[in-house]
Amino acid sequence: MKQTIVTEKAPKAIGPYSQGIDAGSFVFSSGQLPVDMAVNALEKEDIRKAAKNSLENCKAILEQAGLSLKNVVKTTVFMTDLSEFAAMNEVYASYFPENSPARSCVQVAALPLGAKIEIEVIAAK
Repeated sequence: MKQTIVTEKAPKAIGPYSQGIDAGSFVFSSGQLPVDMAVNALEKEDIRKAAKNSLENCKAILEQAGLSLKNVVKTTVFMTDLSEFAAMNEVYASYFPENSPARSCVQVAALPLGAKIEIEVIAAK
């Protein structure tokens, strides 16, 4: 049985998709853009702030489902410029200090709204 996850603590969907889906044993987040929910603004310049915002949005979706980042088993990071990988990775490592999840990171030509990064997570219950 699948259940939609909705939270005001992460950006609303800008298309026909859900913020997250609870699929029984797993929770899947949609890709999270680097929107700073405190000011409702997309971070387009600083990759460190952008990575933090995306991860905070993933965290909010998981918390709505009763989980935390410790439940994450897989992430996918989409970046428009892999020359900023090391800076992104510093922030990412602070969110997953031990037992890091599996991860893919790919460079893409563009992301919605001109974002530099988008992160999605899969978490196990």
